[in-house]
Amino acid sequence: MHSKIAAGLSACALATGSLFAGVLPRIDLPKDSPVSFLSADYGESNESARGGAMLLDLHAALSLRNSSARRIRGITMVVTAQDFTPGGKGSVTVTSLDVGPGESFPIRIDLRLLRPLQTGASVPVLVGLDGVLFDDLQFYGPDKLNSRRTLTVCEWEARRDRQYFKALLASGGPDKLQHEVLASMARQTDRPNVDVQMVRGGRATNFEPEKQMQFAFLHLPDSPIEPLEGMARIAGNEARAPRVEVRNRSDRAVRYLEIGWILQDGQGREFLAGAVPAQLNLAPGQKSQILSDTALKFPRTSGQPLAIEGMSGYVSNVEFADGTVWIPNRADLADPRLQKVLGPSAEEQRLLQLYHKRGLKGLVEELKKF
Repeated sequence: MHSKIAAGLSACALATGSLFAGVLPRIDLPKDSPVSFLSADYGESNESARGGAMLLDLHAALSLRNSSARRIRGITMVVTAQDFTPGGKGSVTVTSLDVGPGESFPIRIDLRLLRPLQTGASVPVLVGLDGVLFDDLQFYGPDKLNSRRTLTVCEWEARRDRQYFKALLASGGPDKLQHEVLASMARQTDRPNVDVQMVRGGRATNFEPEKQMQFAFLHLPDSPIEPLEGMARIAGNEARAPRVEVRNRSDRAVRYLEIGWILQDGQGREFLAGAVPAQLNLAPGQKSQILSDTALKFPRTSGQPLAIEGMSGYVSNVEFADGTVWIPNRADLADPRLQKVLGPSAEEQRLLQLYHKRGLKGLVEELKKF
């Protein structure tokens, strides 16, 4: 989620907001950008000295306009306080948009960034554009953060979930739609909420003896990737260095995939811990081994760490060499184990929030727009 701002961008001065050491943050957009800047409000943004660095708490409400001729479905903004300082960059991705030509839309940025004390007050924070996805799945932007893949996956999830709710409405009317909406809300309430810590570069802080543990895979019939076997090293409440062997059972080359990682504690409870990503070039029928330096750590509850007693994995998304993507369908997501740990997509969350605010009638009206 970090990247450099592309060079050669034209600057637009921000109109309102609080100061960072006397210098306003600055929006940098390309001359041919499909979005244009309207205004900004920085609310409680501030910066303060923290050791040998400046700590920036950025809280920005931006207003942008779709200056293109196509509808916008998603956008990723990148924020740079300092190019080479760890913690000096961040990004914000907004999905489930439906912004028509000439329409304005808000972007909320809440980030904590660092930059050296010696940078001085003359260097502003830069807010730039990494990518925009349109309704025809065309993409604009430097894509330094792989925003195209992220936004495309989110858009396919949105289309899948809207179609699912529309099919319920068509087959069973508003009552059937409402029944599923309430069931989805109930699943969110029942879903375990554990803040799993993810770190890179191997073992975190646990000094217990390590053991190897095998993955148990959830096989999704529609998946183009078949997980064959996998393992990770376990020490108490930590899991690290996952290794998974996969086979491409589709007729197209695959260049990226993610394996969802589910951990089980000693009480049999399961938690979605993260994902094992892989950049690769996997031809049809070929096998490959995915290696990761990720380490996951369960938190403590009542003073005791949650010991890891089991692991499961499933294919969460795949990108083919031609840029198209695969995601699990709603039948795949109906697997009881996945239903217990997976949260709703950004689009399903939006539709549930709309139901909460405007009721069943408002939800039906929204679905009819697509």
